[in-house]
Amino acid sequence: MDIVVTIEDIPVMFAAGDRDKPIPEQAPAAFKGLEAKLPSLKGRKFYGAVGLDGQYRACVALNDNDDPESRPHPVWIIPGGRYVRRRILDWENRKETIGEAFDDLAGTSDVDYSRPYIEYYRSQRELLIMMPVK
Repeated sequence: MDIVVTIEDIPVMFAAGDRDKPIPEQAPAAFKGLEAKLPSLKGRKFYGAVGLDGQYRACVALNDNDDPESRPHPVWIIPGGRYVRRRILDWENRKETIGEAFDDLAGTSDVDYSRPYIEYYRSQRELLIMMPVK
């Protein structure tokens, strides 16, 4: 079931994908680069973001333990606002459904193309995708 939610800005560190490749190919490499430089993944919130430029950003939310002087990746803010949200269960075994779900939401929503599409990896089993709406 799709619902409309309002989220706050999310300060993150990110690793960018190679925009010359399709998004499904950018994501794994971007996450590999992101995770490789983190001392631990435990307790972290991970996101994916795709902007109009077609570049994928693998993101991890900043937390209070992150030293501003020694962050291993550039910092960015995932913009808050209204998003229509859909849950995808068992996403690791159904990765092809992620793009399909975004396409479906884009066709049925009043999309705000000034903000990125967002993936929020709640767990290894549950993914929330969010399409920005006006």
